[in-house]
Amino acid sequence: MKSLHWNAALIATFAIAFAATADAQSKDPIKIGVIAEAQAVAASSIPQAAQLAADEINAAGGVDGRKIEIVAYDDHSSAAEAVRAFQRAVNEDHVNAVIASYVSEVVLALEPWTGRLKTVMVTPGAASDVITQNIAKDYDNLKYTFHGYSTSTSIADATCDAAKDILVGQLHMKAAVVMSEDAAWTTPLDNEYLKCLPQIGLKVLDHIRVSPDTTDFTPIFNKIEGEKPDVMITGIAHVGVQPTVQWKQQEVPIPMFGISAQATNSSFWNDTNGAVDGVLYQAFSGPGVPVTPKTLPFVAAFNKRFGNNPSYCGYTAYDEVYYIADAIKRAGSTDPDKLVDALEKTDYVGTIGRVQFKGKDTANPHALKIGPDTITGLMLQWQDGKQINLWPAKVANGQLKFPKFIKVGSAN
Repeated sequence: MKSLHWNAALIATFAIAFAATADAQSKDPIKIGVIAEAQAVAASSIPQAAQLAADEINAAGGVDGRKIEIVAYDDHSSAAEAVRAFQRAVNEDHVNAVIASYVSEVVLALEPWTGRLKTVMVTPGAASDVITQNIAKDYDNLKYTFHGYSTSTSIADATCDAAKDILVGQLHMKAAVVMSEDAAWTTPLDNEYLKCLPQIGLKVLDHIRVSPDTTDFTPIFNKIEGEKPDVMITGIAHVGVQPTVQWKQQEVPIPMFGISAQATNSSFWNDTNGAVDGVLYQAFSGPGVPVTPKTLPFVAAFNKRFGNNPSYCGYTAYDEVYYIADAIKRAGSTDPDKLVDALEKTDYVGTIGRVQFKGKDTANPHALKIGPDTITGLMLQWQDGKQINLWPAKVANGQLKFPKFIKVGSAN
């Protein structure tokens, strides 16, 4: 009987110890690694917005009592450094998920590692369709990657939708030149531009791919001027300052309309010394635009804390911390496979719209659903130091206005 009593006491002791250990583990912080290009104009908002979201979640009690901890890494726009950061985040810092990069080449380098290390990664700004096409080809290994921003093809379609109303409908434009930086994300972007622009009534006179190392855009602008288009349709993210400044200095009379990722950050006015005045750029959220009830409060909180409005991938990074936390809560676990299952069921209203992911049997698994019931695009214009939304009309907060050197309808 003594032996029986001893065993019972021992079991009880182990049970108490195990419960205490499990409780301690359950209160460990949830770690989210954030790998970004911290010094880049467009990407600097990523770690800032992620930290803001984590602080808000923690102030509200965390996730079932567990705090969110952001562990930030600067990849210096290098795929090799990003891979090293990802390995360190998982193997040494033991993060539960990663938010990574606005550079498609960086995300494509990281993607295989999500499978090797079985770690969820959500992208806040990279756009290349290849990211999700890879998941379709190798779902079992690459299912840990989620595309938290629109694909390049969807961005081009959103740009064409706005161009149909503004450029063709309002301004009666007929001809365009496509000018994009030579990068992974612009290959599908340009392919879609070349399809959708003629469909809305804009003849494409030329398609120019610009090296990211270009420092003098004068000959490029001279060539475009000689072709007399009504508009330049852009795809620029890494070379935004130089072409914008030279467009103004050279007084190129042709409007810039399309993707200008750096222009989404309110610091871009000072970065270009105001040369961005008149530039139109596509985005999914913007300051002063109540896309959802969460958009304006986020912008106000970000501005109060960091002194400027977020870039486009600040909105997505903020949302991502929230819906990663929500997925962990719904899964009741940080187990990567359970987290994948939960993220696939995401239905979250964030700052950019209603976030839902495409299914694993689609051509772009884990890409954001884009459309009137989920996420739609905006078209904003820089005017006198402010970012003004012009499209769609229901959320417009200003009227189209160009600098004096712009000649609308130069091809007519």
